[in-house]
Amino acid sequence: MKELKHLNKYLLKYKKKLLFGFFITIIARVFSLVAPRLIGNSLTAVEHFIKNNSRTDIVTLQKTLLINISIIIGTALISGFFTFLMRQAIINVSRYIEFDLKNEVFTQYQNLTQSFYKNNRTGDLMNRISEDVGKVRMYFGPAIMYSINTIALFFILISYMLSVAPKLTFYTLLPLPVLSFLIYKLNKAIHSRSTIVQEMLSKLSSFTQEIFTGINVIKSYNLSSTILSNFNDLSNITKEKNMSLVTLQAWFFPLMLLLIGMSNLIVILIGGSQYINGKIEIGVLAEFIIYVNMLTWPVTVVGWLTSIIQQAEASQKRINDFLKESPSIKDGNGSANVKNGEIEFRNVSLTYPETKIKALNNVSFKIKAGETIGVLGKVGAGKTSLLELITRLYDPNEGEVLIDGQNLKLFNLNELRKSIGYVPQNPFLFSESISNNIKFGKNNATNKEIENAANNASIDKEIKKLKNGYQTILGERGVTLSGGQVQRISIARALIKNPNIILLDDCLSAVDTDTEEIILKSLYKYSEKKTTLIVSHRISSMKSADSIIVFKNGNVIEQGGHNELMENESYYSRLYNKQQSEQNK
Repeated sequence: MKELKHLNKYLLKYKKKLLFGFFITIIARVFSLVAPRLIGNSLTAVEHFIKNNSRTDIVTLQKTLLINISIIIGTALISGFFTFLMRQAIINVSRYIEFDLKNEVFTQYQNLTQSFYKNNRTGDLMNRISEDVGKVRMYFGPAIMYSINTIALFFILISYMLSVAPKLTFYTLLPLPVLSFLIYKLNKAIHSRSTIVQEMLSKLSSFTQEIFTGINVIKSYNLSSTILSNFNDLSNITKEKNMSLVTLQAWFFPLMLLLIGMSNLIVILIGGSQYINGKIEIGVLAEFIIYVNMLTWPVTVVGWLTSIIQQAEASQKRINDFLKESPSIKDGNGSANVKNGEIEFRNVSLTYPETKIKALNNVSFKIKAGETIGVLGKVGAGKTSLLELITRLYDPNEGEVLIDGQNLKLFNLNELRKSIGYVPQNPFLFSESISNNIKFGKNNATNKEIENAANNASIDKEIKKLKNGYQTILGERGVTLSGGQVQRISIARALIKNPNIILLDDCLSAVDTDTEEIILKSLYKYSEKKTTLIVSHRISSMKSADSIIVFKNGNVIEQGGHNELMENESYYSRLYNKQQSEQNK
């Protein structure tokens, strides 16, 4: 159970509730043991009455039986009430811990960097925070509750049995060592098979998640039958692994019942012999038969509990693998703050750790606060990498990135990113209203601020034409909107933050040139005093910029204003003339 040690902090957090549940369990078990003893006493009283054959004792017998029945009913009700309190205490704690653990995992997910998400599949991440945490909750709830219940019952019951008939108790409990050995052997096999089952569930979740995300591609390429076949294959493998696990688990109950049956036979054989020889009364024999059957559920549940614990161990190991991941981007000490927005790259090189591709090579430049800079280059030239370094989604392998003369590593990540409005190349919209999607940039934004941001992104009029306006609920990833609308809502989300630095990563690729010109005029006006980087493959998007940086194969090959770059026979001028001729055709 070494993997489950990570959860000890939650046991300490809720120790008062668990201790309350523990004491309530003992009380419930004490009251539950009253009934067998009174039943035994009643049978002994009846036996004495029959042997004495005295009519004068019938009133005493009736009175004794009536009192015993009343006490049995009363103690059963009290035991039931305390059992209810026990469940409320311990099962509720398991739900609190489930809540805490999910929050811990989710917080870790948010802290981890881009590399982590590129190396792990979304379905697997979802499975660990849902299926695996659910398995762990069973360890905190039913496993702890029934373990306490079983242990309390064993100690109280066996202590009493030993005080009444030590020899009979010894023979009654004789099958238990065999049970312990069988549980030990089965546990090892269950643990390994539980791990395999959880891994298969993760693969199945990842597969289905990708299918739902790419359903348009599947339908357009008529791949439904192929995907269904692949899904069936994966489902069958998952089913086989599950069947292998449950087949093993199925051995528990028959084995437990067999051993309990053997205990019953031993009680009847040994106890009957002792009764015949006058060593014990008939009531004691009846008591022991009831006690053996009372032990049936606890002994049987041992197998179930060990299965739960083994599955929880396997699931917690998978969770711990992610919790042990250390973010490659470390939060700064907060000694630096974004004030003006001046950006400087000093001999910066970046190689992506996942692919080992070198995106930037010894890049150096400086952007003054309030300048608008155009970034141009072919696909894979390093333009997006530039923006990812400024937002600290990655750190450079060599050199340093500075804002206002301070290394980015000194900034608190939250404060740094609050000062940056970033619109990625492939913007993401949530399945929320348009208003809420824009408010992701500023949670407490007013309706007026939302409309102003949308107006600056040239999307306000189009939103108002929709049936529900800003309250229109979007489909997943904004599928109910056009590509250009998604991009402009993403721009509005960035602008509503009123950031010091604006980063636009080819975010107007889905609009025509006329619409692009309208949007850019609005953006240039809005960002007059803000440091702005506009990445685009269209030169028309950046010819009004204060300066243009041209990238090729991760290197800066040209830098200057539009007119300056057009004077020379440069890469920029050739690309500009080519795009102009294509536009005039």
